[in-house]
Amino acid sequence: MLNRNKKIARVIAYVLLSIYAVITIYPFLWAFLASFKPYSDIVQSGSPLFSGHMSLDNYRYIFTQDPMFPHWIYNSLFIATVGTALNILFNSMGGYALARLHFPGRRTLFMVVLVCIMVPTQILLIPNYLIMKAFGILDTYNAMILPSAINFAYIFMMRQFFITFPRELEESAQLDGLGRLGIFFRIVVPMAKSSIATQGIFVFLGFWNDFMRPLLYITTESKYTLTLGLQSFQTQHGTQWNYIMAAAMITILPIIFLYILLNKYFMTGMRIGGEK
Repeated sequence: MLNRNKKIARVIAYVLLSIYAVITIYPFLWAFLASFKPYSDIVQSGSPLFSGHMSLDNYRYIFTQDPMFPHWIYNSLFIATVGTALNILFNSMGGYALARLHFPGRRTLFMVVLVCIMVPTQILLIPNYLIMKAFGILDTYNAMILPSAINFAYIFMMRQFFITFPRELEESAQLDGLGRLGIFFRIVVPMAKSSIATQGIFVFLGFWNDFMRPLLYITTESKYTLTLGLQSFQTQHGTQWNYIMAAAMITILPIIFLYILLNKYFMTGMRIGGEK
């Protein structure tokens, strides 16, 4: 009787979760399919999910009729890729230094990192703007990359991972003649790929979806990121939802592909400091 009740409860749970999944996925599925439809099929009353006139015309229009869109994609890819690479390098090195190296002021520096995590990013927008204006790097890629080249939350995350990292491996490498940098890049980093992949997904997502900083720091249309360009594109095309849906899908799909590609590392990296 008890086993039967458990099975019934499990079936009910699966049914409820399935319904929730459908409700959650439906808006995205509608937008994805709408990006292949002509405008008339989208706005007609009782429009079905699928249409007999679905094609790639909306995407073809974006890439052939709007000369700025490829520039915006390149800008976002460049900024997100370089920014993610710098974050992975500096955050990992900072976390390793706080976990392994002994130097004067280490505990104070760690407390500073914790305090900085609590500071909302929005508070730093205007100070960063004034600093970059003084250095003359506004309206450049540097304005988007340099202020976000490190992230205190991920320094903390990597520190927590490296604290649990087995010292025996580092000591063995040291006996083999590796220096501190050699140990870090040849021993530690390869074994921290799950945490690094988790960090990389979130950092790339942050750069890719960032809207406020490009709005403040970038003024030249050809240097817009994809999120800022999407707003400009929507302003130009008004209620032409077929083009807008196609443009929106272009901003979303790279993140989905990145998550699918690194999913196994992401799920492992969420357990910070897992088994040794």
